[in-house]
Amino acid sequence: MGPSLRPSPAHFRRHQRYIRALHGSTPSWLSPSLLPNPSAGASASLLPRLVAFRAREGRMYTARKKIQKEKGLEPSEFEDSVAQAFFDLENGNQELKSELKDLYINNAVQIDVAGNRKAVVIHVPYRLRKAFKKIHVRLVRELEKKFSGKDVVIVATRRIVRPPKKGSAVQRPRTRTLTAVHDGVLEDVVYPAEIVGKRIRYRLDGAKVIKIFLDPKERNNTEYKLETFSAVYRRLCGKDVAFEYPVAENA
Repeated sequence: MGPSLRPSPAHFRRHQRYIRALHGSTPSWLSPSLLPNPSAGASASLLPRLVAFRAREGRMYTARKKIQKEKGLEPSEFEDSVAQAFFDLENGNQELKSELKDLYINNAVQIDVAGNRKAVVIHVPYRLRKAFKKIHVRLVRELEKKFSGKDVVIVATRRIVRPPKKGSAVQRPRTRTLTAVHDGVLEDVVYPAEIVGKRIRYRLDGAKVIKIFLDPKERNNTEYKLETFSAVYRRLCGKDVAFEYPVAENA
């Protein structure tokens, strides 16, 4: 007979330490009470599953460098998939490899747009927003291939700071006001199109209707996303906005 394929106790302990390091604790399915006892002659049927799991977790752990959430929060399963997409592009797309090397995201969420359409909203660090905009068109194109049928929108992470108390010497940065943050989000959502006009109308019931006019030069790249822009902005800022292109006047 050939050598025994039964894993040793030390082998299981090594896998436990590895997976505990990834999860912060030992998962219930890998607890000692549920594992076969190698010293008692248990079969090695669990070994291939452990090896496959280790390889899969190892790849995801490597992709984790592409997402840095605040306060040490764990990424969701969907955020892991987005981080993996960034990691794959960095390592498999020569056109984006060097640009993506030092870039990462803060979080990602999937939202409903209209009908069965969905959008992937990716938040990136504010200080990296210019670097992301340099590769925006190429990056979004490749991400939309990976998330087939879903529009991808990239937005810089911004925070609103409350007005300082009366008499306080602390000054609030202009970029942290409610208006500035909402305007910045709006510009990010429609990028690479530029906003060329804005119109606000009030209905008889007092409701406010906001119309945003986009530069027609980017019509081919943005027209199919107008519903997505509205849904994303409503989700992020709680405002209903309609996007249009200005009608060219006849000479």
